[in-house]
Amino acid sequence: MNRKDYKIHIIGGGVSGLIAAKVLEENGFKPTVIEATDRAGGRIKTDIIEGYQLDHGFQVILTAYPAVKKYLDYKALDLQNFLPGASIFKANKQSIIGDPLRDVSLLISTLFSGIGTISDKIKILKLNHEIKKKSLTDIFSEKEQTTISYLRELGFSKEILNDFFIPFFSGIFLENKLETSSRMFEFVYKMFGEGHAAIPKAGMEAIPKQLLNNLKTTTFQYNTKVTSVEEGEITLKNGSKLVSDFTILTIPANSLVSSLKKNSTKWRSCITLYFETNIRVINRPLIGLIAKKNSLVNNIVYNSSLCSTTKPENELLCVTVIDDQGLTNLKLVKAVKEELKILCDISVVRLIKQYQINKALPILKNLKYEMKPSKTRLSKSLFIAGDTQLNASFNAAMISGELAALELIKAATNRI
Repeated sequence: MNRKDYKIHIIGGGVSGLIAAKVLEENGFKPTVIEATDRAGGRIKTDIIEGYQLDHGFQVILTAYPAVKKYLDYKALDLQNFLPGASIFKANKQSIIGDPLRDVSLLISTLFSGIGTISDKIKILKLNHEIKKKSLTDIFSEKEQTTISYLRELGFSKEILNDFFIPFFSGIFLENKLETSSRMFEFVYKMFGEGHAAIPKAGMEAIPKQLLNNLKTTTFQYNTKVTSVEEGEITLKNGSKLVSDFTILTIPANSLVSSLKKNSTKWRSCITLYFETNIRVINRPLIGLIAKKNSLVNNIVYNSSLCSTTKPENELLCVTVIDDQGLTNLKLVKAVKEELKILCDISVVRLIKQYQINKALPILKNLKYEMKPSKTRLSKSLFIAGDTQLNASFNAAMISGELAALELIKAATNRI
């Protein structure tokens, strides 16, 4: 059988599925991607509402990710970079801190910010130096502990933990106790230090769109939900069945493969609210952190501080809530508005859109950077990909998609 004649299906059109399709195409196969929604992208979506560009949740791409550098054309994405720092709101005061070695304009504000002690600043410099020396393999071979215990062992003060590390990394890990693996902390910290946090000019969905546009022979079936997968067969929600020589699952396999029903993945959730405001209280492209324990608001970003393809009339403020504290709908919006006014002196004009993201990040243990392609193989013809296989990152999603495709190619070649 010729490679192009194999019936190969990829379930899920997110980043992992798109990378798997690209690798398969490059090796002469013609896969079909089955996507439950109306477009590719998975958890990465962007809406245009009333001229405002809204990502489904505040997300950034870290330009230092190795797999991301391999598969994306940064110039074509027209990446808009955040400054390597943060604006911290504490006790009715805004303080800006950052890495002056990467952006000298942050030097004075960092020195006089009042955030952290001199000892903390020395420890941060030491941490930067130590993590810069580590390879990614070294990082993912380290003893695994919680991020908060790791930071405490390094001797950081309660002040710098509460004012910077907890709010900043809570926004990344989507949990405010920093129970996430220290391996993930070191990995993300290293990537922040070696590149930029950025958003494409057209929003985060520009990433899967670019990957999609690079595909030539892959077929897509949108608005098609899969209910189960077996050896050689895929069952769709409408009851029809597809014959499949090989199948890559990029969504949690336990929901589709009967033998894996007990292996469920738990997820972290968040709420993202977009508000229109008349002015910006953070004048530069910086992430705003709320250094107040038990606040609803974790971090804020003025998307309008970066260039976008749309030209809205007013400023666009993105607010991330990790713990809704039991508040929903109008009560949550009202409470968030009150916090923004009290803690940040921000008055909003109106709410534009609220996103409830129930499956924002998978909760994982024993994090890995990569694995043998054979580990992606579930059975004779079934393979698995997705960031759940390694660690919760764009980088992991891409690597896992690549590895699953390579293992499939090996299996198909042996069958030939």
